[in-house]
Amino acid sequence: MAEIVQQRIEDRIPELEQLERVGLFTKKEVKSIIKKVTALEYKLHRLIVNKEDFIAYIQYEINVLELIKKRRGHINYHFKRDEIEFPITHRINSIFRRATKKWKDDVQLWLSHVAFCKKWETKSQISKVFASMLAIHPDKPALWIMAAKSELEDRNSSESARHLFLRALRFHPDNKKVYQEYFRMELLHCEKLRKQKEEVEKADMDLGEYEFSPEILSGKLAEVVYKDATAKIKEAEFVISLLNIAAIFDFTKELQDSILQDLQANHTEDSLTWDFMAKRELEAPGVDEELHTAKGRALDINRREERCCQVYEEGLKSLNTEPMWTRYVVFCLERLKRKTNVQELKDKRQERLLEVLQRAHDSSLLKENFYKNWLEILLSSGHTEAAASLALSATQRYNQSVSVWSLCLQTLRHLGCGDMAKLFHDALTHVNPKESLPLWQLQLQWSMADQSAEETEAIFKRGLLSSVPAIAMEVKELYLDWSYSVGGYKKARKTFTSLQENRPLSKKFFTSMIQIEKEQETPKINNLRDYYERALQEFGTADDDLWLQYIQEEMGALGQPENCAKIHWRAMKFLEGESVERFTSKYTLLQTGHL
Repeated sequence: MAEIVQQRIEDRIPELEQLERVGLFTKKEVKSIIKKVTALEYKLHRLIVNKEDFIAYIQYEINVLELIKKRRGHINYHFKRDEIEFPITHRINSIFRRATKKWKDDVQLWLSHVAFCKKWETKSQISKVFASMLAIHPDKPALWIMAAKSELEDRNSSESARHLFLRALRFHPDNKKVYQEYFRMELLHCEKLRKQKEEVEKADMDLGEYEFSPEILSGKLAEVVYKDATAKIKEAEFVISLLNIAAIFDFTKELQDSILQDLQANHTEDSLTWDFMAKRELEAPGVDEELHTAKGRALDINRREERCCQVYEEGLKSLNTEPMWTRYVVFCLERLKRKTNVQELKDKRQERLLEVLQRAHDSSLLKENFYKNWLEILLSSGHTEAAASLALSATQRYNQSVSVWSLCLQTLRHLGCGDMAKLFHDALTHVNPKESLPLWQLQLQWSMADQSAEETEAIFKRGLLSSVPAIAMEVKELYLDWSYSVGGYKKARKTFTSLQENRPLSKKFFTSMIQIEKEQETPKINNLRDYYERALQEFGTADDDLWLQYIQEEMGALGQPENCAKIHWRAMKFLEGESVERFTSKYTLLQTGHL
């Protein structure tokens, strides 16, 4: 091993001498480099090598390259690159190859090699690196795309890029991204040829030595890719993505028209097709004389939006589905949200949206999240009766949805409409009990604000009987807080006493009662101890904070500090797992006055 390392160091001597001779490095720096690379080389020749050692060596060599580049600029010396930089870049490529050969699965390592080749202009190596990587990782479409793009952009080889895309499609025949990028590549290649032809013609050169096929110049290769792609992937979204790529190029009008015809002929069963066709109407040219005034521009925009709506209406004739209505509603919502200073346009947009929402609702095809938008518009416009009617209709349409019930109950309460007690009863009857906690919370808020104490207490008692633990625990906590707010300490203690054995119990239930006790003019330590003891019966095996709070209580003005040792001993006995370590460290901090 020592001989190999020594040989490698000796091989570096000429380049290092050259660096010193031309004044890029000092003699001291050269010695430092030799010392450092010797240590790095030894690490690479051990019996068990680490990837980190290879990366460290590569990074060191790159740092040397960066320093050389910086110093060349500083002293304005630009000669002998073949004797200086070339051996270093060659060595870095060699180390990369050794690393990727050993750690074949590390894609990031391969990509780091590619990035190095690009930065330091060893582009001849890039194709080899990609070829080796793809031989090992043919299952990753993104790598095929990167390789093809590199051939086109870095090596200016459309033929190699095409070859790579075709190979990629053998491994990934249905991959949308590969097809999209292949399609884009052919269009880029076509654009480049067209520019070359234009430049040749401008220079008045003989076209004889250049071959510019009319078929290629018109984008026929891209059309072939398109037809192959859409024969395999029959989705409107995919076709539209290819159309959007084609639209980037100004010579693809015929191709775009052909794609549009395919879309309209083969994908009318997809709501996305109608949505796309409708929104295209927004790009239609306007009447020039109208565009000089705000009102004229608003009229023009309104006409375009009307044409969009006509396309949606046409789509609904053959595709009366929830996705179709959803796209129509989303379009109308987006247009309403657009700012305009022309009130007539704003009113027209709102009127159009309300009409579409109503028709979708009447067809039972309006998604539940749109009811919120609808209610907001009605309420902001002062249509309270319509809002109340809609809220009730929505709960009938989505009678199992917690979010719809919550929204509509809040709306009806705000408007002061309907029999709220009956509505809450209906809501809790229809909704899955496991999801009904928000409705219980709403009902209790409403009852505490609008009903008598007796009626509110009756709701609390019904909630306590819930078979869902989360609801029963939440109701207990709220019941205790409410009891204190309406009946003071006496009622709160009575409520606590009646529920302290009624499982499931939450920590908050106990800590709330502890806080209530401490807020009294003369809090009783025996009561506090009782609350802590009951809480620890439930949560003492895992809650280290509860034990610490109990100890702090005994250390306070009301407690007896001599009890702390006993509580500490019990905590160490009851706590389990990581909570023991947490308790020990926090208790130490408490004793030293740091907690």
